[in-house]
Amino acid sequence: MQPNQQLPSDYYSNLPPQPKKNYKWKRLVLALVIGLVVLWLIAATILIFQQIQKNKQLTSATKIDGNSLTTQEETNIASIAEKVSPSVVSIRTKSSSDSSYWGTTYQEGAGTGIIVSKDGYILTNKHVIDGATQMEVITSDGTVYKEVNLAGVDPLNDLAFLKLANVSNMPAAELGDSTTIKVGQRVVAIGNSLGQYDNTVTSGIISGTGRPIQAQSSSGGSVETLTDLIQTDAAINPGNSGGPLLNSSGQVIGINTAVAEGAEGIGFAIPIHAARGILKQAILGKELERAYLGVRFLPINAELARKYKLTVKQGAYVFSEDNQPAVVSGSPADKAGIKKGDVITEINGKEVGPRGGVSSLIAEYAPGDTIEITFRRGDEKKTVKVTLDSLQ
Repeated sequence: MQPNQQLPSDYYSNLPPQPKKNYKWKRLVLALVIGLVVLWLIAATILIFQQIQKNKQLTSATKIDGNSLTTQEETNIASIAEKVSPSVVSIRTKSSSDSSYWGTTYQEGAGTGIIVSKDGYILTNKHVIDGATQMEVITSDGTVYKEVNLAGVDPLNDLAFLKLANVSNMPAAELGDSTTIKVGQRVVAIGNSLGQYDNTVTSGIISGTGRPIQAQSSSGGSVETLTDLIQTDAAINPGNSGGPLLNSSGQVIGINTAVAEGAEGIGFAIPIHAARGILKQAILGKELERAYLGVRFLPINAELARKYKLTVKQGAYVFSEDNQPAVVSGSPADKAGIKKGDVITEINGKEVGPRGGVSSLIAEYAPGDTIEITFRRGDEKKTVKVTLDSLQ
């Protein structure tokens, strides 16, 4: 075609048909991609929701051992105090004595206790209420309870159980597991220091476990032998007796009971598992009795192992002294076949020594409970079932 030449009028109508562009398949692919993305998002949302629900179920179903938790110290101590202080009470006592010269005289005392049940059971030290003719309990909000009854005492330990009359929904503390505590673990003590500074909070660590002491009250009363105690450097002062020793979750792992005279940073607490058996009976409204096995024993250490040529390094050696039998005739231990010279290594699966002494491990249970005791006789290992009796 020459330049400026005019096209015929039918030029375009005679051109061959041009193929039309097909956009349908592109729209289909785009819709498919969008659909897959939406399905993926829905599926991911469902999976995340299911995992959250599963975590919630596991959290609610799993009993947490508070001794394994570690948190920031400052915030943790504050949260422990806030959580547990409503459960800590001050105890004021009066004891009377008759004198031919002065007539009837009264002596006042003070200590601490911890609420352990909603219906008003309180755990404290036996020496706090020993000889008291009057008792009153003051809670952290200042409420004074004058109707206080002595529910019972532990015949072998410095523990007593009080009961507030006509109460309900009291702020009971959570009890922990003192058989899993570790030396160096952070602890908090709360108590009525010096009998005038109620709900005093101190902190420290567990300095040792399984400690024996000879304890005597400040008034110079009878001396009591206490064993298997928790040693701590958390400040414990007169008036703190009966107050709780707490782990980082605010669980009660011990009952503060004594300090070493003339020392700094050496206090002692009774492990909470030593109170569980009697506490169980108290909460059920039963007569308070201590579980009884019927053996005399010595905790094994390196010196004892050498002396008796023992092949084990921990446990309790069944022995006799002062013409007293190693195994009491007719006792649960006797019926189970335990003999002098045996070494008790486990009580219901808990190692004797690392998890506590024989007395405190037995004290976890109530008379009538059947437990398993593992012991060694020479190179032979035996496990027997024992039904515990009550200490008369």
